[in-house]
Amino acid sequence: MNVDEFISSIRQAAAKRILYLPHTLQQIAKPERMITTDEIRSVIDHGEVIEDYPNDARGHSCLMLGFGTNNRPIHIVCAPKNDYLAIITAYLPHPLQWNSSFRERL
Repeated sequence: MNVDEFISSIRQAAAKRILYLPHTLQQIAKPERMITTDEIRSVIDHGEVIEDYPNDARGHSCLMLGFGTNNRPIHIVCAPKNDYLAIITAYLPHPLQWNSSFRERL
């Protein structure tokens, strides 16, 4: 499956339902992050796949980059399923661990 097909499967799964795994809820609720579900939806709808994990134990998943409130970068790891999109985690990428575009690890 190419990247465009995979992004399409992500967005189709999200249109059915989005499932936030417990780890995600813990991460997005941290006071220093406070990532909203609207911001996660924006990453899903407008973001790009920057790392692909076709052999992940949780099923084919990926790391997506998008932008939230005040254009802050947000990373999400998600896995499309038949009936939903699983959000495995979401976080604000640290500038010391990522290049200036937040697309490549340092």
